Amino acid sequence: MIARIARTGLLLAALAAAGCTESSYTDFAPKANKSLPPKIVAEMSAKGMSRNSPVLARIFKEEGKLEVWKQKTNGRYDIIASYDICKYSGKLGPKFIEGDRQAPEGFYTVRPGQMNPNSSYHLSFNIGYPNAYDRAHGRTGTNLMVHGGCSSSGCYSMTDEQIEQIYAFARDSFLGGQTEFQIQAYPFRMTAANMARYRNDPNYEFWKNLKEGYDHFEITKVPPKVDVCEKRYVFNRIPEGSATFSPTAACPASTQPEPLVSAFQSYQKTYEAAFASALEAKGPAPKPSIKGIQEAKLVQDWTHRRARGERITIEPPSLQDDGTVVTTARMGRIDSPAGRRMAALEAQAEAKKKAEEEKLAAKKRAEEEKAAALAAAQAQKEATTAPAPAVQQGEVAAPIDAAAVAPAPEEEKSGLLGSMRKRIGNIFGS
Repeated sequence: MIARIARTGLLLAALAAAGCTESSYTDFAPKANKSLPPKIVAEMSAKGMSRNSPVLARIFKEEGKLEVWKQKTNGRYDIIASYDICKYSGKLGPKFIEGDRQAPEGFYTVRPGQMNPNSSYHLSFNIGYPNAYDRAHGRTGTNLMVHGGCSSSGCYSMTDEQIEQIYAFARDSFLGGQTEFQIQAYPFRMTAANMARYRNDPNYEFWKNLKEGYDHFEITKVPPKVDVCEKRYVFNRIPEGSATFSPTAACPASTQPEPLVSAFQSYQKTYEAAFASALEAKGPAPKPSIKGIQEAKLVQDWTHRRARGERITIEPPSLQDDGTVVTTARMGRIDSPAGRRMAALEAQAEAKKKAEEEKLAAKKRAEEEKAAALAAAQAQKEATTAPAPAVQQGEVAAPIDAAAVAPAPEEEKSGLLGSMRKRIGNIFGS
C-alpha cells in the first residue's frame, strides 16, 4: 500500500510542476559549481539516489535545522543531509509584514529563476514568499532567502560552506529535470509532544494547518500537492470536474486517493493518543513566538527607524501575552551610511545646541557681573558722601577716655622744666 501511496503522491506532485527560465541553467557562477563532497555522493548511492534526482528541503526553527531530502529509485524521499541553521531572525510563528524580521513558515516553491549565484551573501535562493496563502492573508515581504553569510533579518542564513552544498543539491536536481522543489518551513518538529507544548500559543491554529502537510509527507515520504482555499492550506486534493482552487474562495468539491485517506486516518489515531499522553507530561517550556500583527507592526516601526540610522534599542521590541511592550535598555545605531549620516546630523545639532547654551550662559554671567559692579559702585558712593552722625537732643555723648589722651608722666615733667628755664632766662636777660 505504501508504494501505491508514493506513486499517487508523485502523480499529485507532477500536477503542480511549473516551467522555468531558459537561462537559469547557464547562469551559475564558479562558486555555485562546486561538487558535493564524496562522502555525500557515496551515501546517495547507498540509499538508491542519483546525483540528479529531485530534492525537497525542510526547515525547523526551534531545532535550528535545515534538512535536504532526495528521491530514491522507488519514488519515495529520504533524508540525505541535515545542517544547523547558522542564524534566523524573529521568533516562532509566521511572517506578517515587510520589516517584521520574521522568517516565514509555510509551504514554498523554488524554481531555477529564484537561484542567485551572484548573491552578496555568497550564494542564495529565494524561497518564494509570499505564496498564495500569504497573499490571501494580506501578508507582505520581499527577498526572503536561504543564503550564506550567517547574517539574517528575516531569512534563513547558513555558513558559506553549507549553502554551497545546499545550492549544489538544488542545482543538480534542476539539471536532472526537476522544475521546482518544495521548501517546508515549520516552527518545530510537529510531534504530539511539541503540539501539546504549544497548544495555548496564538499561532496554534495556523500550526495545526501546517501539521496536515507535515503529516502527509510523514505518511507518504513524497512532497504533498499544496493548494489554498478558504485562506488555508489543503493537501493532496483533486478538485472535481473543472473546479479550481482559489485562495480566498470556498474550497471546491475534491477527492483524495483512498489509500492516502486510510493511511492518514490511521496516523491520526496514533497521534491523538500520543497528544493526550503528552498533555500529562512535563516538557521544556515553549519558546517565544510572535503575537500576531500587533507585534509585527512594532518591529516594523523599529526596522524602519533602524534603516534611517536613528538611535534605537539594540534589540527590537517584544509584545508580551498581557499586551505590554518590552524593550531592551541598551541603545545603539547600525553602522551604515544612513547611520553615519544620522549620527553626524545629531552631533552637529548637539554641538549647535551646546554653543547656544554656552552663549546664553556667558551673556547671563556678564549681566550678573555688570549688575554686581554697579551695586558695588553705588554702595561706595553712598559711603563717601554720607555726613557724620549728629548727637541728637536727649542723647548722651560718649565719655572721653582720659587715660587715652593724658600725657605720660615723663612727658609732663619735661614740659614743666622747660617752662621754668624760660622764665629764669627772661629774668637775667638771656
